[in-house]
Amino acid sequence: MPFHARLLLFSAAAALLLAGCGPREQTGQKKRIAGIVFGEDQFFRLVLFGMRDAARTHGVELLEANSAQKPDREIQLVNTYIANNVDAIVISPLSTVSSVSALARARDKKITIVTFNTTITEDFPVSFVESDQTDLGASTGKAARAYIEKHLGGRAQVAILAFMSQAREVSTQRTDGFKKEISGLPGVRIVAEQDAWMPEQGVKKVGDILTANPGVNVIWAANEGGTTGAVMAVRNSGKAGKVVVFGTDTDEQLANFLLADDNILQAVTGQQPFEIGRLAVEAAVKTLKGEPIDKRRSLPGILLTRENPGEVNAFKERLAKLTQ
Repeated sequence: MPFHARLLLFSAAAALLLAGCGPREQTGQKKRIAGIVFGEDQFFRLVLFGMRDAARTHGVELLEANSAQKPDREIQLVNTYIANNVDAIVISPLSTVSSVSALARARDKKITIVTFNTTITEDFPVSFVESDQTDLGASTGKAARAYIEKHLGGRAQVAILAFMSQAREVSTQRTDGFKKEISGLPGVRIVAEQDAWMPEQGVKKVGDILTANPGVNVIWAANEGGTTGAVMAVRNSGKAGKVVVFGTDTDEQLANFLLADDNILQAVTGQQPFEIGRLAVEAAVKTLKGEPIDKRRSLPGILLTRENPGEVNAFKERLAKLTQ
């Protein structure tokens, strides 16, 4: 074969080889989507189950990771996925501001960014899937107001457990929603407001609150761990029947508290984490296919109350099916 013909053949073969080097350029290869959560509680476990369901449905590969509420780890994970040339990153960012730079680098590498649960100040994520945080607080606030009017003659001393130091914006939205619903009752006073988002924190903080404010008869906690801790603290104090608890977020333990005979936990409003995870991955898949998506999806909360045990048991059954 003449030299120039061999040279042309070699060049053509090299071009074909190079064209197939980029993972996101290979034809017939599954799209790869990184799903990054920042916790290991039931909310994020169900988010991951929803992500897996969407990945199976749409035939994509899901790479799961947990930033463990550590900004340095979040940056490391995003940089790793940039280096691995994934097609999309679906993430609950730790900070509206500090998480921007790493995700912007991913965006600059043509990686699709979808946020869920929390988001960032910049507009480049193609979609944001969330719970309506204000509605979550307001839903439980309405239930608390109804209880206060019906059982306490419209008068109550209320203590609040928030999680401002963990997620200021979300905690504020939930707390504002709750306060707005009970503020119309002239006989209601908020006498204590503390941060406690883990059960052990809630036990200690509520125990201290009940000691310092013996007139407290209603407690609302802004998240799952705080609610669990509040219920346990009321039990420990021997004030079951005198102090009631309301909360935001749900899990199997809280559902069981609603069904317990101690009459402490009265109502919780839960999110739809499975749907959040499913919709977030679906948004990434549709974007990669060039299909239209919603820039923002806000899902309403689901109220569970002691007065409706059938709905509580239905929630437990659905939870069992989702986690199988």
